[in-house]
Amino acid sequence: MTEHAVVIAGGGPTGMMLAAELTLAGTDVLIVERRASFKLESSRSRGLHSRTIEVLDQRGVVDRFLAEGKAVQVQAFAGVPMDISDFPTRHNYGMALLQSHFERILAGWLDELGVPILREREVTGFRQDDSGVDVALSDGTSLRARYLVGCDGGRSAVRKATGIDFAGWDPTTRWIIAEVEMEEVPEFGLRGGGGIGPAEDGRVGVTLIVPDLDGTDEPTLQDVRDALIRVDGKDYGVHSPHWISSFTDMTRQAVAYRGGRVLLAGDAAHVHAPIGGQGLNIGVQDAVNLGWKLAQVVNGTSPVSLLDTYHAERHPVAARVLRNTMAQRAVGANDERTVALRGILAEVLTMDQPRKHIAGMISGLDVAYDLGGGHPLLGRRMPDLDLVTANGPQRVFTLLHDARPVLLNLGAPGGLDITPWADRVQLINAKYGGVWELPVLGAVTAPTAVLVRPDGHVAWVGDGTDTGLRDALATWFGSP
Repeated sequence: MTEHAVVIAGGGPTGMMLAAELTLAGTDVLIVERRASFKLESSRSRGLHSRTIEVLDQRGVVDRFLAEGKAVQVQAFAGVPMDISDFPTRHNYGMALLQSHFERILAGWLDELGVPILREREVTGFRQDDSGVDVALSDGTSLRARYLVGCDGGRSAVRKATGIDFAGWDPTTRWIIAEVEMEEVPEFGLRGGGGIGPAEDGRVGVTLIVPDLDGTDEPTLQDVRDALIRVDGKDYGVHSPHWISSFTDMTRQAVAYRGGRVLLAGDAAHVHAPIGGQGLNIGVQDAVNLGWKLAQVVNGTSPVSLLDTYHAERHPVAARVLRNTMAQRAVGANDERTVALRGILAEVLTMDQPRKHIAGMISGLDVAYDLGGGHPLLGRRMPDLDLVTANGPQRVFTLLHDARPVLLNLGAPGGLDITPWADRVQLINAKYGGVWELPVLGAVTAPTAVLVRPDGHVAWVGDGTDTGLRDALATWFGSP
């Protein structure tokens, strides 16, 4: 039986990002993926939000995605656009990039990292014991792993086999989504609970509500015709579908992200209507939160209790996404009263504080893990500052390219001693003379030192002393 430290079920965006994180941390990993290649039959997600772009920048690969995507203001709440060009980040925008291209670029990075992918197979079940997990595959073979991570989507076989409840709300609405050719090009814009717009290679993208909520059959071209006729009175001579699919607003979340040696991430842990384009993004961010923690547990650096922080930090983030997508669906209806409500909401979102609050949530830039009281930086994303170091100018995100934690000493050199952790944590003496500013919150007091985790979140903030530093180092990066 082949053995691996970690087996990942599912090679979509979450699974691939997690594999990259584990590999950067020196952990043996294998992806099991049902598809023969990374190619998708449909576009699915259509873009990246600001925090995901930052995460890719933290790993030094963002330019690959920027080269093929298009920087745009994509933040919107119930169709009300919100500009974040005044947010304090290098990436104060979203990126229009189809998931098919995102996965292709990500797969190229994984090839460079040497991540093995076992294709045309699926994880069908498992049995775990005190030392590992026996993983059953669809071809009748099996694998042995220290840990198994389910990144296998909303119908996750891993989650079901673990027995973790997928609590939430049943669907109320079904949409048909397609890329098609048309003899007559319709007016592009929002309608029918969705919209019609341009797609790749001259095709037209269609997303419209359909009346059959409980339909289980795969949608057809005739269903697209019927949906177009319902909203516009004609079908525009629709033909030659590139792909056709459907989705609902079913909203569910795993009540636990871990069951023993089995963990869940991405859609396996949470599903919701794709309103606001947040699903792929929070899945990638799940992976970046989990990867370094799981690597440290596998490598013996940290106790298994570190994995409990994965659920504690990421479950509330997804729960908030579930709430905001349900809220967006509620104010997205087309009856006169809801349209009036949406008009008032649009007025409110032109005001600075409401706009920043909601846009910070949708973009992922305001995520703050509860690490206790103290400086506003604690638990939040570290700003990508332009530092001055002994080796010249240095960006904070550049220091995170290898997914290693960083202690930034912004005071007198030699003031912080981390000798017991010197092989695990980078100590960088640096200067920064600018304003410390966070999205939504604004300017904050400049710290004298900051401990940054591999995921880019702040684990400790110095106030001129090293009080609490050793405890933070031991909590996040193992005993001395």
